[in-house]
Amino acid sequence: MSPDDVAARREAFYARADTQHLAPLWTRLKALVPKLPAHQLVPHVWHYDDLRPHVMESARQISAAEAERRVMILENPALRGSSQITNTLYAGLQLIMPGEVAPAHRHTQSALRFIVEGSGAYTAVDGEKTIMQPGDFVITPSWTWHHHGHDGDGPMVWLDGLDIPMCTFFGSTFREDHDQAEAPVARPVGDALARYGSGLLPVGYVARNLNSPVFNYPWARTREALHALTKAGVPDAHTGHLMRYVNPVDGGWAMPTMATMVRLLPAGFATLPYRSSDSMVFTTVEGRGELRVADQVFAMGPRDIAVVPGWMPYTLHARDDWALFSYSDRVAQEKLGLWREARG
Repeated sequence: MSPDDVAARREAFYARADTQHLAPLWTRLKALVPKLPAHQLVPHVWHYDDLRPHVMESARQISAAEAERRVMILENPALRGSSQITNTLYAGLQLIMPGEVAPAHRHTQSALRFIVEGSGAYTAVDGEKTIMQPGDFVITPSWTWHHHGHDGDGPMVWLDGLDIPMCTFFGSTFREDHDQAEAPVARPVGDALARYGSGLLPVGYVARNLNSPVFNYPWARTREALHALTKAGVPDAHTGHLMRYVNPVDGGWAMPTMATMVRLLPAGFATLPYRSSDSMVFTTVEGRGELRVADQVFAMGPRDIAVVPGWMPYTLHARDDWALFSYSDRVAQEKLGLWREARG
C-alpha cells in the first residue's frame, strides 16, 4: 500500500474507534509524555505600587462581609480567566479595613497568608486568634473554621496562597459556611506558638492533621534567624541563605501541599542558575534585587510578587540585603516522587 493509502486506512480506523470514545495513544504519546515539562505558564512580576490603588479601590466597591473575602486575584498572563498563578496554585491580595469582619467558613483547600501591609488585623483559625504583622507567615489548614477581623487602624493587606487548582484537579473541593460571622475562639492569643513553636511539644501530643500546629510564624523571629546565618558562612551559590518553614512535630514541611520557604541574599550577591520542577511564587519582604528568567529581567522591591514557571532557569541578584518569601507545590511533588532540580 502507498503511504497515502496507509494514512487513509488509519484515519478511517481512528474515526470508527472515536464512535466508542477511544483514541490511539501513538498519535498523542509525545505530547502526553514529553521529554521536558510542558506548560503554558510565563514568568511575570506584579509591582505592588501598581496593584495597591486597585486593591484599595476594592474597599469602596464592596464590603468584606458582602464579598466574604475581598481579594484581587493574581492571574498568570498565560492563564487569564483561570484564577491561577500556576497550574496548581492560586494567589491573591486580600484587603480588610478597620472594623470589618470577613465571615467564618471552612474549605478543603489549604491556605497561607503572608502579610504585606498594615497592622492590627487578626485571623482566627480553629479556635485561636492571632494578630498579624508584616512578614508573618500564617497557615489556615484544610477544613478548619476561620475568619478575619481588624481592630486596628488603616488598611491591612496580605498575600493569599491556596492549592485551589490542585484540589479542583482531584475533584475534592468542599466548603461550609459558619452560622455565625465569627467562629468561636477558645484559646488565648499566642497559645499555639507557646505550645509548639519553642522547640517543645506537649507530652502525648498527637497531630490532628498534616499541617504544622504552629499557624503563625512571626517575621521578627524569622528575620533574626536569617541574618544570623550571614555570620555563620557563605550563602549557597544557587539559592542564597534558603530556609524552609517546618512542622515541629516531624520536621517536615509546614503544609502538606504547599512548600513555604524564605531566603536572604546579602547585598551584591548573585546566584548561579537554578531550576526546579515546581513553579515558584516569590514576594519581597525586605530589600531590592533583580529576578532574571531566561532573557527577561524583573526588578523587584518590597511587596512585589513574581512567578517563575517550573523547570525554567532563573537567577537572583541582590541590590540590598534581599529577603524573599516563596511558595510552590514542591511538597506535593516530593510526596509523589516527581520533584527535580538542576543547578547550573
